[in-house]
Parts: sequence; C-alpha cells; structure tokens
Amino acid sequence: MKILAIETSTEFCSVALWQDGVVSEKSENVGQKHSEILVAMLDGLLQQAGVKLAQLDGIAFGEGPGSFTGVRIACGVAQGLALGANLPVIGICTLQAVAQGSGRDKVIAALDARMAEVYFAVYEKHEGVWHAVCAPCLCLPQEAPAVTGSGWQAAGSGFAAHGEVLQARYAGQLAAIDAACVPQAGAIAALAAPLFAAGKGLDAALAMPLYLRDKVALKTSERLPVER
Repeated sequence: MKILAIETSTEFCSVALWQDGVVSEKSENVGQKHSEILVAMLDGLLQQAGVKLAQLDGIAFGEGPGSFTGVRIACGVAQGLALGANLPVIGICTLQAVAQGSGRDKVIAALDARMAEVYFAVYEKHEGVWHAVCAPCLCLPQEAPAVTGSGWQAAGSGFAAHGEVLQARYAGQLAAIDAACVPQAGAIAALAAPLFAAGKGLDAALAMPLYLRDKVALKTSERLPVER
C-alpha cells in the first residue's frame, strides 16, 4: 500500500510517503510559507521514491486543529491531488498525530491555539490502537479536562506556551514532557494506513478541515489590558 501524507497545521511543513510500512518523510520549519513550497516538496518526495500519483492508494492530511490557513492548505492540496488522480482521502486529527509522534502509549496532547488557549486531547493506545480518553477540544490551559492516574506523556507546543499552568494542572501525573513535539506527516501516514486498509477512505469531495474555533483573532480592544 502506498499513501501520501501532508501536514501543514503548524509552522512546520511536512510530507511523507508510506510504502507498506516504510516511511520516507521531508519536514521543514517554513513559518507561514507552506503554500509556496508544499507542492515542490511533494513532487520531490515522489520523484525521489520513483512513485507516480496514479500509483498511490490514497492521500492523508492533517485535518486540524491548528493554524486556520495551514489546515486549509493541507486539505485543499490533498483534495485537489486526489480529485485529479481519483484517489480516496482521509483526514487525521493533528492532536492524535502528536500522540503518535510522541512514541508513548499514554499521551496528553496540547497545541498552542494562541489567544491564551490550547487545542487539547488525551489518548491511550491499547493493542496498537489509539483511543480518545478526552476528545479534541479548545480550552483555557487552566481549565483543561482532568485525567486519572499517572505516567502520562505530555506532548505538544501547548506545553511550551503554557507549561507552568499545565504542569500545575497535572501535578504528579506527568512522566515526561516533550513540548517540541509537533504533528508530522509520517505520523499522519501511520495513522491513516490501517484506515485505508479497512476501506475507510473518503471521496475527495468530502475532505474537510477540523476547526475547533470560529474566531481566529482577538479584537484590538480584547488585546488591551483591562483598566481597574
């Protein structure tokens, strides 16, 4: 099985090719220039592997949550390529990709959502399958959902932006923290592979980003300190 994966929800732009469990991946911190380099990265990856678009079994993409523009880019490019090659698509939650990329089986995933909030989810892996203990949500770090037990791996940029608050929230429950962990295309491909194998790929026209927030920026008045 051959799967192309795209992830652009953070400042990283990453692409990956899954070939029967072997992953080739390219990833680069590009700031906000995803749209300028993504197609070239995809072309380079496929050419290097000697694989044509028509030989793929499907295209996976990071559906979000994340940068509003970033998740739209990944979805749009995946959709366009899939429509042209008549391929199915699968969107993968970026928070689950963080859990997959952490290398652990019990993960509290938090991505910086700006505006003093985090995108948040909790996952546990049982017999190789991820289960959402807490479904993806948008919340203030001090109001992040409670978890039970200890030995949790904390992962994601939310722990870089709001580490002190989140560590206090889960005091005594964290085994380790990887604040540099970001969703990557290799993890997207690994999560999508069993779904494609099970015939769960969607028609490209049905590809949709996952938004957990309608508002993408604070008004000037909301950014100003409140006078008391």
